[in-house]
Amino acid sequence: MRVKIDVSEEDLDSDYGTVPGLVITCSRCRHSVEVFGTEEPSVKRGAVMLRDECPFDEDNFYSA
Repeated sequence: MRVKIDVSEEDLDSDYGTVPGLVITCSRCRHSVEVFGTEEPSVKRGAVMLRDECPFDEDNFYSA
C-alpha cells in the first residue's frame, strides 16, 4: 500500500551536540523516525526505516 509521509526539519541530538535532521512520520499510523541530514537520501532512509519499524508489521511504500 502507498502511504504518504510527513517530513519536518528539526535539530536532532547526537553524540557531538545538535545536528540538522528530519523527523519522518507515517500519515496512517503516526509512527515517526529521526534521521540525520536534510537531503533527499535522508528522506529515503527515513522511509526505509518506517517500513522496517512499522508497529503493525505492514510492508508499506512511502512517498513524500
